Amino acid sequence: MTPGDPALALHDPAPDAAAVPDYVQALERAAYYLDDAQRAQLRRAWAIGAAAHAGQTRKSGEPYITHPVAVSQVLAELGLDLETLVAAILHDTIEDTPLTRADVAAQFGETVAELVDGVTKLEKVRFADKQEAAAESFRKMLLAMSRDLRVIMIKLADRLHNMRTLGAKSPDARRRIAVETLEIYAPIAQRLGMNLIKAELQDLGFRALHPWRHAVIAKRIRSQPLVRREALVQIEARLAQRLALEKLEHRLVGRVKTPWSVYTKMRAQSRSFAQVMDVFGFRVVVDTVADCYHALGVVHAVYKPLDGRFRDFIAIPKANGYQSLHTVLFGPYGSPIEVQIRTREMDLIAERGVAAHWAYKIGVDGGGNSAQSRAAAWIANLVETQRGTGSSLEFLENVKVDLFPDEVYLFTPKGDILSLPRNSTALDFAYAVHTDVGNHAVTARVDRRLAPLRTKLVSGQSVEIITAKSAVPTTQWLEFVATSKARTAIRQQLKQLEHEDAVQLGHYMLDRALGAQGTALDRIPMQRLEAYLADNRYTRLEAMLADIALGNRMPSQVALALAQQESSGQPGAPALQERILITGGERGVISFAQCCLPIPRDEIMGYHSAGKGIVVHRMECPNLAELRKSPERWVAIGWDREVSGDFSSAIRIEVENRPGVLAQVAAAIANADSNIDRVEYLERDSNIAVLRFGIDVTDGRHLAEVIRGVRRLQVVQDVQRC
Repeated sequence: MTPGDPALALHDPAPDAAAVPDYVQALERAAYYLDDAQRAQLRRAWAIGAAAHAGQTRKSGEPYITHPVAVSQVLAELGLDLETLVAAILHDTIEDTPLTRADVAAQFGETVAELVDGVTKLEKVRFADKQEAAAESFRKMLLAMSRDLRVIMIKLADRLHNMRTLGAKSPDARRRIAVETLEIYAPIAQRLGMNLIKAELQDLGFRALHPWRHAVIAKRIRSQPLVRREALVQIEARLAQRLALEKLEHRLVGRVKTPWSVYTKMRAQSRSFAQVMDVFGFRVVVDTVADCYHALGVVHAVYKPLDGRFRDFIAIPKANGYQSLHTVLFGPYGSPIEVQIRTREMDLIAERGVAAHWAYKIGVDGGGNSAQSRAAAWIANLVETQRGTGSSLEFLENVKVDLFPDEVYLFTPKGDILSLPRNSTALDFAYAVHTDVGNHAVTARVDRRLAPLRTKLVSGQSVEIITAKSAVPTTQWLEFVATSKARTAIRQQLKQLEHEDAVQLGHYMLDRALGAQGTALDRIPMQRLEAYLADNRYTRLEAMLADIALGNRMPSQVALALAQQESSGQPGAPALQERILITGGERGVISFAQCCLPIPRDEIMGYHSAGKGIVVHRMECPNLAELRKSPERWVAIGWDREVSGDFSSAIRIEVENRPGVLAQVAAAIANADSNIDRVEYLERDSNIAVLRFGIDVTDGRHLAEVIRGVRRLQVVQDVQRC
């Protein structure tokens, strides 16, 4: 072994105190709460990490080991335990050095190795692009988070130090990392209640993304007018005096706005800098919950509260465990005064979130209300969600949706409280109760009144979901759900329903093709069927039947192979008397051609298209001549007696070109109980306009009724189906 070999460093004794660099001594000062034995372990982790990263430097030119030690220091300042600090020092070793997971486990235990492995990116796996690789790394990190929350704490500390030292990166890299920080990591820190980390990540991300805007706003915050500073002192003095007179032990501090919070408020509320800054903010920290409500009464006695601006997050905590009373007062200078009132423990959890548990052992007996249990429940929900997503990118988008900072608080019929992201609907509520409730939801009762599933909910409402066994999700549901759990569950159920429809249709098509060979599927010997499935890499018969329905495999060819007959020439189209009857409700395997827009009562034919299933065309479709060149792909189909739903159609209308005509035509279509999807001008001059209306109808009779209604208009010269 050569000096600097990581394997040799594993057995090196702890370095001499004199040889310990300043950055390690700074870490030890931050980790003052460790005993001597633990501090020795920490120093040994540094020695091993330094040997493993020997020769590696950061973009700034510093030795690479300074970065993981700085990450460990961030966590030490939060009061994290020894295992987390050691894992932070070694968090890049498995990925970037010859040190292995087994080496880490042998020296520091399985828990540390698990933490390091959870943070490690998937650099050795090949992906289509960097975006997909980052998304898959995030998915892996989330799964590790579900086993131990300290994984995300290390990752957040890692991101925080990278943001602090972002200046050495190229402008493009700075922008990319800043966007990722603002979209993913800062919201995660907020979701875990780690507001100190969140605030710094947001401010550093803003500075990297918009350096000029950050500099201007920061300078204006620092140079507040003297009048404002004097007003702040006067308000603080009055509040402190009244709290003291009431014998309330308290800590009163003014809240300073950050450049990021000022910038986001200016954009979201379309306000000027002066308007945003014209709000005074204070925090009152007291000893007990009873003192919080006592203090609330005191501040309301000093300044009148603004109606409708009081929020009680103590009785109903936020999803991340945050608790506080929020009120807005009418100030003496005509400006609002925002006041937050909380206990010392609530203040600690508000700043440090889940990290507060490791530092001070609080909230351990909080059951489902502790910050840790809430964070664990959220992550468990995300893990459940990711099982139903097809790709890492889709999962990452779902997580972004789930990181809304604002929640609505709703009551179940039994009085339980559920928190959902803002803009959530009754359908989101149904899926939050249980996936089966969501899948079979029909309607809702909001505050005891019937309401559609797309109804947006607001805090304080009581919601009950009405279900039916026959109800199933539709693709329209995806348009109005706000939570990732609902979106993923709907997509999963739709895929399952599409698969079931595909299997059923494929079974019917294969049986027809086998019938032409003088046999049937249930007469094929099981050994022959299993051999065919194995040769074509199908694990189950259902997978092959679905492929047949989707057009990826021709039923006639499968029938020939199973019947063990030689094919001579191309098989002909199936006989018309063996038509497949469709209702229009088949999912995923039946689609309607946009070139001719077939509707019930039309004479139709089906074309077996690879990957699309059966595409339905009208017999008078202009593309039929081209389709006849592939007779083996024809599918004889017709309309079932039971057809329901709306079907897309189109009509071409010639009208007089004068004001009000479009409104008359639209009214006539609406009077015929048809919905207009789109309108486009085909031709237009000073006298005549030719328009194409895309409409929804139930069948041919309904379309004829629409055409008759439009034709009665005096301004209409001609109308016909497209």
